[in-house]
Amino acid sequence: MGEFIIKMPDVGEGVAEAELVEWHVKPGDPVREDMVLAAVMTDKATVEIPSPVTGKVLWLGAEIGDTVAVKAPLVRIETAGEDGEPPPDSVPEALADAVLEEPVAVSAPPTAKAPPKPEKAEPRQAPPPREAQDIARKPLASPAIRLRARESGVDLRQVTGTGPAGRITHEDIDLFISRGAEPSPAQVGLVRKTAVEEIKMAGLRRRIAEKMSLSTSRIPHITYVEEVDVTALEDLRATMNRDRKPDQPKLTILPFLMRALVRTVVEQPGVNATFDDHAGIIHRHAAVHIGIATQTPAGLTVPVVRHAEARRIWDCAAELNRLAEAARTGTATRDELIGSTITISSLGALGGIASTPVINHPEVAIVGVNKIATRPVWDGAQFVPRKIMNLSSSFDHRVIDGWDAATFVQRLKTLLETPALIFVEG
Repeated sequence: MGEFIIKMPDVGEGVAEAELVEWHVKPGDPVREDMVLAAVMTDKATVEIPSPVTGKVLWLGAEIGDTVAVKAPLVRIETAGEDGEPPPDSVPEALADAVLEEPVAVSAPPTAKAPPKPEKAEPRQAPPPREAQDIARKPLASPAIRLRARESGVDLRQVTGTGPAGRITHEDIDLFISRGAEPSPAQVGLVRKTAVEEIKMAGLRRRIAEKMSLSTSRIPHITYVEEVDVTALEDLRATMNRDRKPDQPKLTILPFLMRALVRTVVEQPGVNATFDDHAGIIHRHAAVHIGIATQTPAGLTVPVVRHAEARRIWDCAAELNRLAEAARTGTATRDELIGSTITISSLGALGGIASTPVINHPEVAIVGVNKIATRPVWDGAQFVPRKIMNLSSSFDHRVIDGWDAATFVQRLKTLLETPALIFVEG
């Protein structure tokens, strides 16, 4: 029999470590060549690690959530032949199909774990029979005490016995009732729950947490909320959807907002920017790369509609749909998840009345879309029903003054309330 050590591969792009986010095997499991053993996440991608050999897993070198350095031992496999050589440092072919996630900062790597020496397994003591476990959990009390407890609605499992061997006495019942104990859950049909589930934060959820912490700790946010009458916009959208061609996507409000953003940042270029706060340099971008915050089964990602300034309304909608689907299915490429210059956050019908969106660092602005609601609006003579939507927008107050933030949002409001202006060239 031989032993094969699989090390953390070099996944490229100068990555020195990766976070272990999933194990597909455990010690003692048989594995075959090309079988996926684990998944690791770098700051750019989630990568599956296959087995180059067939054998049995002897040892795992990390736990989910651990950060493992490149070339650190990851798995030991018992093989049928002689001792194998460690796999080459190059990325296996199977890693070429990595699933990319939202780029975020990587946490500092802990010391790589070294494989422990194999120890002789000691026999495990068999657990006590279920009957013995039930007896151990059963409170010690006489039949009279049990009858009184049932009549009083007292759960004896909640009573501390002071008698011999922890036996419950009448005095214990009196003390329990005097303290205002609730009736027995069994009597009222309710059961107290005391379980606590521990969920280790790992993978994309950990990356999101790090990204949010970075944004909120380093960016002084200012949030500006304004209501927008989108009655005319909704009428136009309904008409365009009714008359759209078979190959054209259905329009939501987002493509209109994207085009309005393109028009607005021409007048307010400081909003379409990123801020390198280490170097103290603001980068104002001519290109408008709009990040769209998208909820996926794995967590929040931000695919990017590139060069929105060069896209018409239908093109914006088609690209938006394509990227959202790629993000939800985990097939978005690295370039589709980085490089945004301004972000839109929308929860659709769950958007609420107002929100305080967190800026996507290192950008300086994010536009939050709240839900549309029909509200009565006074037109000077009477109340009329109008479709109202709030925009909740956050800005980096180091870069954007309150006046400029308000001017930006008011210009968006004008374009959305008079949607014909969105399509005026020039």
